[in-house]
Amino acid sequence: MMNPWRLRLLSQLDTLGTVRAVAQAANLSPSSVSQQLAVLEAETRTQLLERTGRRVRLTSAGLILARRARAILDHMDTVETELRGFGQEPAGLVRLGAFQSAIHTMAVPAVTRLAREHPHLDVELLELEPHASMPALRVGDVDIIITTTDFDELPLGPDLDLVPLATDSIVLVVPAEHPAAGRGAVDLAAYADEPWAFDIPQSYMANLALRLCRHAGFEPRVVCRFSNYMMTLQHVEAGLSIALLPALAVDHRYRVATRELAAPVTRTITAAIRRGSPPRAAVRVVLDALRHPPGLPLLGRERRTESES
Repeated sequence: MMNPWRLRLLSQLDTLGTVRAVAQAANLSPSSVSQQLAVLEAETRTQLLERTGRRVRLTSAGLILARRARAILDHMDTVETELRGFGQEPAGLVRLGAFQSAIHTMAVPAVTRLAREHPHLDVELLELEPHASMPALRVGDVDIIITTTDFDELPLGPDLDLVPLATDSIVLVVPAEHPAAGRGAVDLAAYADEPWAFDIPQSYMANLALRLCRHAGFEPRVVCRFSNYMMTLQHVEAGLSIALLPALAVDHRYRVATRELAAPVTRTITAAIRRGSPPRAAVRVVLDALRHPPGLPLLGRERRTESES
């Protein structure tokens, strides 16, 4: 009988491409991954891997099994959930990946509500930015992600089903005493000489902020980079920088001011699941809880998206 864990490793090899990448994703050594895949070959009595130099690639049989493994694993999860709850009460584990600014505003309220309403449902919440959450969803490390359809570097693709959730404006964040801390929209070109706080390189917000500054005609002078929005807000609050952030990321406990952009920019916030068989009851109920978190702007407001700016 095929072992589900080994099937997951084979599926990840198809997605990630190398044994080393699979080992990093699974917190194993490359040799351990190779050993488990060899055991899977013995279980199936089929050659699943072949060596090309130092690399390992899937045989035709390996590709077929790897690409069916995801459906097999999803079906096993569904059966397990149905057995636990007899299909009446959502139950089991749902892994939810969400980017930083959506965790406290969207994910935590949904998970809190679900804990009260569905005591047999367990939601594991993981902080994952768009560049990491989409690969994690595709290899089965998470069941649902909160992401954005405006992430150009890694398109969502036809293998995922999307559930629109909300829109979120990108705003200029300045110290409370900054001359820009007034009313009205701002032209980024007026802030070309300011010190800027950016997210880490190649992240969604770092790439977006850089594009917006360049569209405004200048190269930003980046004085710090943080992967945590709270640290960015602290730096801005201290008068050391200004920043471009999603409105959801601005915690009003910090003494900062926000200004809308003269050329408005929004991002579309979306939940995504793997396309295929209908999602199990536990996944559906988490999706439903995410759809209308309080305090978020409704979809459909007439704003220009980043891709149009």
